[in-house]
Amino acid sequence: MSRKVSDEEVMEIEGVPRGDNLVKIDGWGYADSGFTYDNNMVSFVGERYKIGKLELPYFTAWCVDVLGVDFSKPAVQRKIQVPSPANISEKFLKELNHYGIQFSIEDSCRVFHGHGHALQDIYAVRYGVLQKVPDIVVYPNNHNEVETIIQICNTHNVVIIPFGGGTSVSGAVNCPEEEPRTILSLDTSSMDKIIAIDKRNLTAKIEAGITGKNLEIKLAKKGFTVGHEPDSYEFSTLGGWVSTRASGMKKNVYGNIEDILIGVKMVTPVGVIEKYCQAPRVSIGPDVHQMVLGSEGSFGVVTEATLKIRPLPACKRYGSLLFPDFETGFAFVEKVTREGCKPASIRLIDNEQFLFGQSLKAQETFGERMSKIAKIFYLTKLCQFDLKKICLVTLLYEGDFESVDLKEKKVLNIASICGGISTGGANGERGYILTFVIAYIRDFGLDYKCVAESFETSCPWDKTMSLCRNVKNRLGLECRRRKIVHFLVSCRVTQTYDAGAVIYFYFAFNYTNITEDPVALYGELEHLARQEIMSSGGSLSHHHGVGKIRQIFLPQAMSKAGLSSFLALKKHFDPKNIFGSRNLYQESKL
Repeated sequence: MSRKVSDEEVMEIEGVPRGDNLVKIDGWGYADSGFTYDNNMVSFVGERYKIGKLELPYFTAWCVDVLGVDFSKPAVQRKIQVPSPANISEKFLKELNHYGIQFSIEDSCRVFHGHGHALQDIYAVRYGVLQKVPDIVVYPNNHNEVETIIQICNTHNVVIIPFGGGTSVSGAVNCPEEEPRTILSLDTSSMDKIIAIDKRNLTAKIEAGITGKNLEIKLAKKGFTVGHEPDSYEFSTLGGWVSTRASGMKKNVYGNIEDILIGVKMVTPVGVIEKYCQAPRVSIGPDVHQMVLGSEGSFGVVTEATLKIRPLPACKRYGSLLFPDFETGFAFVEKVTREGCKPASIRLIDNEQFLFGQSLKAQETFGERMSKIAKIFYLTKLCQFDLKKICLVTLLYEGDFESVDLKEKKVLNIASICGGISTGGANGERGYILTFVIAYIRDFGLDYKCVAESFETSCPWDKTMSLCRNVKNRLGLECRRRKIVHFLVSCRVTQTYDAGAVIYFYFAFNYTNITEDPVALYGELEHLARQEIMSSGGSLSHHHGVGKIRQIFLPQAMSKAGLSSFLALKKHFDPKNIFGSRNLYQESKL
């Protein structure tokens, strides 16, 4: 898979600019944020998150005890490889210049746009085995420039891979290794404006390159919110949400992206896909929005979208509950859904993840330590909770004060019936915010020979518990078969629907004593886990999408007639296959 990289081929770079920030080229997030080990202690550097500038003695111990990290050994040396020279014709560059299109062929820019944020991507870029990157990156400023770029690429037979925030965990923005043509990464980050806000109809027309965080900041100044908040919302973009059929943590109130979307423009080689009337609902045949949603850059580039907006909620309140075990917590979550009183976010965390979350705390003061001992005594002696089985539910309510009060009262009543104990808003807020630093932990693990990743699914209520057990048992069995000593398999229920739930799995292992390629081994194990998920009644993906990593499973998720319809649409919208990312499907595999 890899070759040795000489010192002359290694890039030295701390980050690349994205808006007003520097972000990492070889890992998740801001260049000034992340976990580090120094003076026998893990800490989080940077001040962007509440965990920032804290020493973490319990997390240090957790890394050693659970994942067998040996901090006495130096971190794995990184070698970001200088890419091969760009494959671009002068004629093509001349035409871009003629139309005033901004572009870059800088090595760091090409490498940054050559990968997403799956484990395989970060490992490849860190350790010099990233096989192929774009030859050129372009930065259109508006919809019209995107149309021009696509016309030029179609004329010169140049491959286009759309790039928003680069947060894909499906291999969607990766360059196909066998592609001989020039590859262009079309970066929409300069298209970050709110074009118009319609206060009467509560909609906003927005350019597709805006990140979720910046969208919310800009809307909040006008008193509005979209409320779409995926884990990646600091960096992921509106266009990416549409292209992957994304879901957010607060979908119970605000909906998934398909619920929020009123109108969309996608530029294809044969023209623009859009509906001219943006009424709340229309009946004009098959919905062209469905051709755009989840298309993963296979047909064209999303340039604009009109979304539903809402006034900022008057009340935002966190909560948390402890339950004696995962089964009891699951019964509670299902009952809350059945009773129609779901908060904006309700998440059930298993014991492994609960203990992990507890480790991400600073050293307590004496008073805090005494309080903790009293709480443990109450839970274990008076409530008879087993600390090795206990699980946590985090809650977030949003709305007006009256509706939040009413909903919270109903939820707490159900919790009491199900045997839960309220543990307050601070724990709920902390659990919710920690979601945004999980990926930093994955990257920190790589420094000390631990590979880790998350994967998700959705399934009916009657299959959820057995699916969780089956996947955890299968991964545990496979790790033991391969003599992997230190590993973690945990899960949480992150979202609920009338007909079922969404499950997130976290899987990590220490590869110190393993001779085979750790990322290839991880891919093999996740593949087995995905087989277990689908045989247990789960979906191929709830919101991460298919990309290249999961496309082998598509024939198990959809009929042959359904798959062939993708090909028909592809051939219509993109006859020359210039949108050649090879996501979702390949004709040879149907």
